[in-house]
Amino acid sequence: MTAQQPLSRPGATRGGFSSSHARLYAGMAAGVLLIALPLFTLMQLALSDDSGSLTHVVSTVLPQATRETALLLAGVAVLTAVFGTGSAWLVTAFEFPLRRVLAIALVLPLAMPTYIAAAVYVEWLDAAGPVQRFIRMLVGAPTAAAFPLPSIRSLPGAIFVMSAVLYPYVYLSTRALFTMQSASLIEAARSLGAKPARIFWRVALPLARPAIALGVSLCLLETLNDIGASEFLGVRTLTLSVMTTWLNRGSLEGAAAIACAMLIVVIALILVEMLARGNRGFTSSVKRPRAVAPKTLKGAQAIGALSFCATPVIAGFIVPATFLSIQAMQRTVRGQIDPMIFDALLMTVLLAGAATIGILLLASTIAASQRLLGTALSRGVARFAALGYAVPGTVLALGLLTPIAFFDNQIANLWRAVTGERIGLVLTGSGLAIIIAYHARFLGIAIGAIENGYARISPHLDDAARMLGRSLGGIRRDVHQPLIRPALGTAALLVFVDAMKELPATLLLRPLNVETLATLVYADAARGVFEAGSLAALLIVLIGLGPIMLIARANRSEPADALLAASAATGDAKARDNPV
Repeated sequence: MTAQQPLSRPGATRGGFSSSHARLYAGMAAGVLLIALPLFTLMQLALSDDSGSLTHVVSTVLPQATRETALLLAGVAVLTAVFGTGSAWLVTAFEFPLRRVLAIALVLPLAMPTYIAAAVYVEWLDAAGPVQRFIRMLVGAPTAAAFPLPSIRSLPGAIFVMSAVLYPYVYLSTRALFTMQSASLIEAARSLGAKPARIFWRVALPLARPAIALGVSLCLLETLNDIGASEFLGVRTLTLSVMTTWLNRGSLEGAAAIACAMLIVVIALILVEMLARGNRGFTSSVKRPRAVAPKTLKGAQAIGALSFCATPVIAGFIVPATFLSIQAMQRTVRGQIDPMIFDALLMTVLLAGAATIGILLLASTIAASQRLLGTALSRGVARFAALGYAVPGTVLALGLLTPIAFFDNQIANLWRAVTGERIGLVLTGSGLAIIIAYHARFLGIAIGAIENGYARISPHLDDAARMLGRSLGGIRRDVHQPLIRPALGTAALLVFVDAMKELPATLLLRPLNVETLATLVYADAARGVFEAGSLAALLIVLIGLGPIMLIARANRSEPADALLAASAATGDAKARDNPV
């Protein structure tokens, strides 16, 4: 596959501005507005406080939240880099028992939301959990105070849980790079007498640095977005502080100030990722590189490789999934199924489905504008619109609250002036506010996936269509749409599952008495009865397994697809500009 250059302005040969141009530019404007409006609102709120509460929040809440967030991000970065890169290298370069099974299983923790994994580990490892009770029974300690053990509700506990769930981002991108590297590089090092450890540190690892930077940045953005796991594990992150300052302290301006601090962290993460890569792109020296012949490990080395790769799978997926399955089965047998779960499931499907349809329409328009217009403006809009995934859901929800409330009031006033009746809150009361937040949050995923589909279409097809008299709209309808259907399907699947799992934005913008599967799980865990929401949590995991297995299959059959799927999550330009 070769890199595709954006087309020159085909519309210019058609004699001016057309309705197709208007649709493309309207889609670009909507994409920019979705991201710019909440960010502008946040800055305005943060600077509008005259009561002194802003100063109090900044001086008391922000320092501790910033410190704990920085420590959490640092710990997650180290653990995900170690386990993601190490496991990717082992399953690529060596042969050991269950290697092929683990190569796929290492992706499975992505189906486990961090807040569900955190709730499971609190149930298992807390002072009142079965693990600590069993240990106290073995040593003869009557109470937790008589034999204190390390608590999972701590910063190290949060680092462990989040790393166990998020490391596959690093695994996917680094394994793709290890597989795409020409075997001649590794074999040359082996022929020179280099040991496996030296080959890894001096050859493989430097070449994979761009992929490691990409994967770790994805892990950190997901960590920053988390709200449930941080709360359950007792870590006061910036994200959690936004919610508590907003809801518990009643300081919208203070929450906006913390949200602005989070945006600075997001920008810093993106810049660090860019610097870590330098000028390196995801390229290979040959079109179809020959895979490295795995070296067979025996004895203790084989056991060590198997244990290293199996540990994150067990911690990030098998333990939480087993707990959820047992609890869900027990409650089903006893007839203790929460009747609200069916309403929550329906609401989850409706919200995620509506958001997926809207996001696909908007993302396909923005991706088409980048392809058909080929201007710096269209490329810049695509990159800017993709930034929504890097902005935590809590920040987006806070930034969207004021403009949505304004439009709600305007609609209500207009309806009352025309009909004389009250209509209530249309956007927030119907759930449309959540769908808007999903658009801002997940538009970048769809844009990235669709752009990957466009990268596989030769520009010569567009040239031929123009020579046959096709307009921009005709090229998009008759040439592009049939060819990017697989990419549209992938985008739809990824967006639907991510929207279904989204907790922060849903929690803060949902109408009263409306529950989704995610908020139902969160509510049960917050009340200390997480087992009551085990079936809802299991449904989230099972639905999420679909796209995860799709990515795992791509990682096995076409490693470049897994790398591009990872880059799609952040709208990463460099990975797509240099495809293999």
